[in-house]
Amino acid sequence: MKLDRLAVLILILVFLVSFSPAAAKEQSDGKNHSTLEVSGHPAKTLDQEHSPSQDQEGAHGHVNLGETLPLSSCIPFACMLLSIALLPLIAGNFWHHHFGKISAFWAACLALPFIYFHKGLAVYEILHIFLADYVPFIILLWALFTVSGGILLKGTLRGTPIVNTVIILIGTILASWMGTTGAAMLMIRPFLRANDYRKNKTFMVVFFIFLVANIGGSLTPLGDPPLFLGFLHGVSFFWTLKILPHMLVASGILLGIYFLLDTYHYKKEGATTPDEGEKKPLRLVGTYNFLFLGGIVGSVLMSGILDLGEVSTFGVHRAIQDWLRDGLLIVLGIGSLLATPKALREENEFSWFPIIEVAYLFIGIFITMIPCLLLLKAGPNGAFAFLINAVKEPVHYFWVTGLLSAFLDNAPTYLTFFNTALGSFYSGMTESNAVPLLMTEKAVYLQAISSGAVFFGACSYIGNAPNFMVRSIATEAGTQMPSFFGYILKYSLIFLIPTFVIVTFIFF
Repeated sequence: MKLDRLAVLILILVFLVSFSPAAAKEQSDGKNHSTLEVSGHPAKTLDQEHSPSQDQEGAHGHVNLGETLPLSSCIPFACMLLSIALLPLIAGNFWHHHFGKISAFWAACLALPFIYFHKGLAVYEILHIFLADYVPFIILLWALFTVSGGILLKGTLRGTPIVNTVIILIGTILASWMGTTGAAMLMIRPFLRANDYRKNKTFMVVFFIFLVANIGGSLTPLGDPPLFLGFLHGVSFFWTLKILPHMLVASGILLGIYFLLDTYHYKKEGATTPDEGEKKPLRLVGTYNFLFLGGIVGSVLMSGILDLGEVSTFGVHRAIQDWLRDGLLIVLGIGSLLATPKALREENEFSWFPIIEVAYLFIGIFITMIPCLLLLKAGPNGAFAFLINAVKEPVHYFWVTGLLSAFLDNAPTYLTFFNTALGSFYSGMTESNAVPLLMTEKAVYLQAISSGAVFFGACSYIGNAPNFMVRSIATEAGTQMPSFFGYILKYSLIFLIPTFVIVTFIFF
């Protein structure tokens, strides 16, 4: 017990040093602490749209934490990721019972020294990521999880290589129109049940994550948060259809590989579809939940179209339509719970554990991620300057945006390089005038940013919202899923990265 307490004290001391003014002194010396500017173009970020009061931020950004924080402030985030990666392997039982406490511990290791050294600015950043990012994230995920759990596919459906490929293809197509999270939550349970007689299901779920939970969401702003963010900043709704060739190449390669892998394992297992007597026709039960699902998609779209002004909550400015959307999502989720018989959810093997696990882990991820996002938003004035300044060609935008999106929130990553491109090509122009030019004259750069942010979300469990949820549902259903690093080493590096190299050679 004493050793455990000593270890905790040492960790806290390390983080205190990481956030101390001395640690940041070398980085901040000689810097001009002005409003964030990327390549000469004022970057209109979400944080600036919903900026804190002058008391908190000092006249709208004259104190920019991203310009003063050292790289060592990202240590808690790295430790959070290492905990997710290693503890299930080396202390599985402990992790299963205490993952919420572990998440809270790393969040505290970030929050306490952060607040100690940066006072109100730190409090604001924590409140902002909680109210403006985490709360809407978990409400949307909960609503989709709840509503999709009330839709049951009944009948005889067995997962042969052809059937499985078709299911993943359908999910990939749906993802751009109902969101990667919505499509993944709707399709994962039927997919798992169709293959419950198969021995090796791990690769099936991984490719499901690749395509349905990520790459499939490339074609509309409804598909993935980065594209929706671009829509809010002036990218026309159907412009993202320009990524269709990129999506077709990536999806075609991965679907082809999946079919070959599934065929190989199907034959190797000697799998034969179980004889269950008379085949029952496929039918959907709980189809009224599609009305709730449509309401969710409509609520998200509404929040991007309406402008009802702003309201301040604990000093954090959020658009009224965003709060309205969150309220509607809660009402729709509760409506689905009331409308769907309990027996139907039980037959669908619905439980709350996956969403609880995601809620606990991602609060730790979101909070510990704060310094990383601030450094990224600081552009050439922060510790990531070496990276931002190196991004010049479309291939750079694709890979740098992508690799950062694989581990950080892909929405602010998209916005950072979106503004970097605007600043590089249209410095001094207003966003409303520059974005149409970026969509036309420099379309290849916007294609690189958009496809990178969406595609690379498949590279890790935390790269996109539904990834971890799909993993959790699959694990609860009895499918053995790879560890955090196992997923990256055995699947992302072997199948995804070569696919993205091909996409690079063809398009960038």
